[in-house]
Amino acid sequence: MNLVLKLIAGIVAGMLIGLYAPDFIVQLVFTAQTLIGQLIKFTIPLIILFYIASGIASLPQGSGGLLGKTVGLAYGSTIIAGLLAFIVASNVLPGLTAGNLIEAAEGEKLKGFIDITITPLFDVMTALAIAFIFGIGISATNATSLRTTLEEAKNVIELLLSKVIIPALPFYIAGVFAEMTVDGTVFSTLKTFGVVLVLALVMHWVWISILYVSTGAAVGKSPAYLLKNMMPAYFTALGTMSSAATIPVSLRANKANEVSDSVANFTVPLCASIHLSGSTITIVTCATAVMLLSPELAVPGIGAMMGFILMLGVTMIAAPGAPGAPGGAVMSALGLLASMLGFTDAALALMIALYMAQDSFGTACNVTGDGAIALWVDKFAGEEGLAAPEQS
Repeated sequence: MNLVLKLIAGIVAGMLIGLYAPDFIVQLVFTAQTLIGQLIKFTIPLIILFYIASGIASLPQGSGGLLGKTVGLAYGSTIIAGLLAFIVASNVLPGLTAGNLIEAAEGEKLKGFIDITITPLFDVMTALAIAFIFGIGISATNATSLRTTLEEAKNVIELLLSKVIIPALPFYIAGVFAEMTVDGTVFSTLKTFGVVLVLALVMHWVWISILYVSTGAAVGKSPAYLLKNMMPAYFTALGTMSSAATIPVSLRANKANEVSDSVANFTVPLCASIHLSGSTITIVTCATAVMLLSPELAVPGIGAMMGFILMLGVTMIAAPGAPGAPGGAVMSALGLLASMLGFTDAALALMIALYMAQDSFGTACNVTGDGAIALWVDKFAGEEGLAAPEQS
């Protein structure tokens, strides 16, 4: 929550600078925004490569059908949640955001003191291809040295995120909001923020309800009883903003729902990395809002958006579980937002601000949904007489 307060402070500071600061200060803020933005762009492919490759390479071996079922349930939940979020957002938000289109003022704009470009080593799709080739190959061949190298490289990127990029985000957001204030577009943007966040939160709970009503019917237990046992995990995730940090509490909650120890010990840590329904709901909702607000962007049809959601479910693997780096999901999604939906730097900054404002609620939805998946896996294990694979 401390990061959220810093981001809010960045928004307020940016508006005040845009309204009252002399041009020298405004240009200085724009310069910081440019440098941080270029660093983020350079880091995005590295996040995708090392997080996804490490996540795939670390999947437990010898897991047979239960691993496939767990991954299928988690990915299916993520994709369906994202698709429903788009259907709702694309139908509800146009009426709520009418008249709030961001139109920049005409005339010469202030710029930063320097304008540099840090070219990424490779693009997003290349990073995805390399991640899958090496992740699957390392898992299949049990190449321990390469697995260790990937994990160490991921730790370096995680350190960059937690110590440099995430702490710099308030300054980046301040620059963006200072620019919008100078352009005269900031107040129309802020009008939409509250509506989008409330809509995302409502959809989180609609999706959680769908998961537990269907799961309760399948396993013969009361959805209210199952949800009550998961509430400690939900509120822990709200406070920590991390699926990984919530694992101990989530394990206890799942065992209280009578999930067997072996299944809980297997599914909870795995789903902390691959089940992202809450994060996907928020990203899709916020992305739809930003596209509606931006005259240079257009909301795609459901077919094109489905492709984005399918890729989103893959690129966020392992990102939300990164300790010390809240907002890992949206950081991983920035590359897709730019390459598949055409987001500009300003649109990406709005996405970061919108997402970070409710990151803890998205994480809490992810974690709570993990409990439903664990119940399904436990049901399959009981029906097939299988034991969950041991975690290494």
